[in-house]
Amino acid sequence: MINIIVFSLLGIGLLFTMIRFIIGPSLSDKVVSLDTFNMIIIGVIAMLALIFQSELYLDITIIYSILAFLETVVFARYVEGKKDANH
Repeated sequence: MINIIVFSLLGIGLLFTMIRFIIGPSLSDKVVSLDTFNMIIIGVIAMLALIFQSELYLDITIIYSILAFLETVVFARYVEGKKDANH
């Protein structure tokens, strides 16, 4: 029962994150929503690890977390470079 509630809340979070990504007026809003999306996906994978009692999902979570962090850094550098080019 609690799993259904948690997955429902994670789904609602993903929905709001995707709405912000689609209608976000600035590129910074889109980068933040993409990072939030990645964090929610990490939570989903961790919940799957708990449900299926599998440590493999935790390894996947760690790798996905590292890649999500690198993605955020790359996009932040891109946004920073784009702001410098406008001035």
